[in-house]
Amino acid sequence: MERYTGLIDKYRDRLPVAAGTHAVSLNEGATPLIELANLPRLLRRDVRLCAKFEGLNPTGSFKDRGMTMAVTQAVEGGARAIICASTGNTSASAAAYAARAGIACFVLIPEGKIALGKLSQAMMHGSVVIQIRGNFDDGMRLVQDAARSVPVSVVNSINPYRIQGQKTVAFEVIEALGDAPDYHALPVGNAGNITAHWIGYSESAGADTLALKLPGGMREYRRQKMVERRPIMLGYQASGAAPIVRGRPVENPETVATAIRIGNPVSWQQAVAASRESGGWFAECTDEEILHVQKLLAQTEGIFCEPASAIALAGVLKDLELGKIGAGSTIVCTLTGHGLKDPDAAIAQSAKPLTVDAELKAVERVIREYLPKS
Repeated sequence: MERYTGLIDKYRDRLPVAAGTHAVSLNEGATPLIELANLPRLLRRDVRLCAKFEGLNPTGSFKDRGMTMAVTQAVEGGARAIICASTGNTSASAAAYAARAGIACFVLIPEGKIALGKLSQAMMHGSVVIQIRGNFDDGMRLVQDAARSVPVSVVNSINPYRIQGQKTVAFEVIEALGDAPDYHALPVGNAGNITAHWIGYSESAGADTLALKLPGGMREYRRQKMVERRPIMLGYQASGAAPIVRGRPVENPETVATAIRIGNPVSWQQAVAASRESGGWFAECTDEEILHVQKLLAQTEGIFCEPASAIALAGVLKDLELGKIGAGSTIVCTLTGHGLKDPDAAIAQSAKPLTVDAELKAVERVIREYLPKS
């Protein structure tokens, strides 16, 4: 069996990358599509629910799919440094891939607004972390301005190669299911990922789409028709950071789901086009709903995702309740990041450890108290 070496090598003929280009890779991709076995039964829902767990990428989030492409092309173009604005996951991924490539990395993060798990990754990989007294949208503006005056390559999702790497989720879902699902649900922050998924499904169906129009200079590559249909795309935003749902930018976005705490997404129009073409919609969930489903998923299925990821499933469960998603449907939820990205959020909603004396009788008492009743 041939050794897996990352998504660029696997899908090279379906990505805008030259045959001889060296891939900067950490063997990202090939994440599991996990069919939820207990939750649908518990909720008495006649649907097939699957989780595409992107938290099992090398740095713990879907960002690695786009970053392998962005950094590969940056190095190919002679870049000696990359830069990004981030709420956490992008900075972690950019820092890791820059380290792998042997180039410098600069990350701009909102001061005090980033989960420690993600910040520790960016710091450990040796990037230069710049905290700004502002939010992600301020950082995004500064990154673009900086790239015009100093020799750094932007690796946020405005970089079209990021979107191209992230589209490979759709390829893997189709390979696992044998077809496209009826619905595919995602968290929406900067809105690049829902655009990327739609591109992947559209290419797999041999279809043209508004979202497929790529910037000039990106080479043509071969499309392989794998399926006859495309899914309905569902995008969910946190109530405190829901600019697309509201139809206007949110000046001071706030949500426990830090990865999607974005008030003015850079891929807004592309995401709306993808949703419209698919017949899908955008909706919102409260922080309470997000945290409830994060815990529910962990305790019923053993899948620990970060809060922003849980919104994909939380939104689906709400829309099932509302009858917007029909019985018998196959639904895939992209879980964008691992729960260890934000341990504080998990600990805050969990029961505290029980402390007893180091004696057998004390341990037995606790076991008997909590042992499930037959």
